[in-house]
Amino acid sequence: MKRYLFGITFGLAAVSMLSACGIKDEVVEKAFNVDMKELNNIAEKNDSEKEEDSTTVQQKSLKLFNGKGEVDAQIRELAQKYKAETGVNVEVESAQAGVDVQATLKAYYLSDKMPDIFVCESSGFANWEGLLEDLSDQAWVKDTEAEYVDKNYGTLGFPYATEAIGLIYNADLLSKAGIDPETLTSPELMRKAFETLDSKKDQLGLTAVVGYCAEDENLSWSTGNHIFGNYIDAGLDRSDTTYIDMINNDHAIDKNRFLKFAEFINLLQEFSDPALLVSGTYDNQVKNFASGKYAFVTQGSWIGAVMTGNNAQEYEKAGHFKVGMLPYVFDKGVDTILTNPPSWWAVLKEGNAEEAKAFLQWCAGDSGQKILVEDAGFVSPFTSCKYVASDPFAPVVSSYIASGKTSNWHWMDMKEGIAANALGKVFNRYARGDMDAEGFTSEIAKAVKNYYK
Repeated sequence: MKRYLFGITFGLAAVSMLSACGIKDEVVEKAFNVDMKELNNIAEKNDSEKEEDSTTVQQKSLKLFNGKGEVDAQIRELAQKYKAETGVNVEVESAQAGVDVQATLKAYYLSDKMPDIFVCESSGFANWEGLLEDLSDQAWVKDTEAEYVDKNYGTLGFPYATEAIGLIYNADLLSKAGIDPETLTSPELMRKAFETLDSKKDQLGLTAVVGYCAEDENLSWSTGNHIFGNYIDAGLDRSDTTYIDMINNDHAIDKNRFLKFAEFINLLQEFSDPALLVSGTYDNQVKNFASGKYAFVTQGSWIGAVMTGNNAQEYEKAGHFKVGMLPYVFDKGVDTILTNPPSWWAVLKEGNAEEAKAFLQWCAGDSGQKILVEDAGFVSPFTSCKYVASDPFAPVVSSYIASGKTSNWHWMDMKEGIAANALGKVFNRYARGDMDAEGFTSEIAKAVKNYYK
């Protein structure tokens, strides 16, 4: 058999050499006693199969860049389920907290390592102008109102979750302290509640009333985006762009509104854990809340996945307490939390676009939604979804949405990088005691003006 295969190989090599020299097919057939027509057919078939195999390999593999490291395991589970159902391998990479996602993706693009599907926040879409697939014709678009739409390029973003930003609280601890969260409708009433909790710290097992962290190297995404976002939108109709327009068009803030916001931030600082305030970490912030050491924490609904995931043991030991979320009531009448898709999944035109669109359609369907909702704990943006997350925040967010008490995430429309490069640093200095509320207001105004300049 080996001699036979060697003979075939040698013969084909000789045919190739002779053909290259211009020998006619009939001479080759006579010299080697072969059917040249048959050999040509075999060669064409082999070439076709190689091309098909190459295309198949390309189509049967996808790369997904997930921007939410706290649900890395669940997104990998999503990929495994998709492979089991379709045979398509989805390679997942997840960004860690504090990583500049857009900078990472730009580097990938320049080095030809760009994923087929990648996370993109509102301000980030401008980085990929003309490079993204228009998803307007996809079936899932009719099932949601949360897709990202660009006025020039169509539907560019697939919404994989709805999240909320508010002042999170431990409902069981507030109940033990005799505090009704529904009555906390002004800064003055919030201060009284904080003082009550502070006076009962030992009795309640609290380390501090509030887990607020203004560390500026890794948590400016929290202070400079999410918390600052409450100044922009809290208490406003979802379509109200008054304060984001001031920032983007006039490079300014409303100093009267912001001063009230600054005084509320000072209230959080006053009752926060000093070990966390200026140099803590996101992991410690969430872990301590899950452990029942803080009555309030300045994060969003996404921490539910951490509390029932990495911090499940601590959360269970603390009694698996009920959670709630309050508006940032820096002014009387502020009665909304902020809800929106935290980001979207976009599809690169230059990548495996068709296979990527098929994957997104699957994610919007039953199998994908089951994992994204029940395992990742996301509130689904799709109206046909029949699953309800076991995540502790799912009923809280759903209740606010149902009652119409939500505001937008217009902080996502700020100039890219402003949180990490400007606002977060000012929040940190304020937490360190370098300025009072008026100074904080002035420094934020300067930071906005200078960053846009």
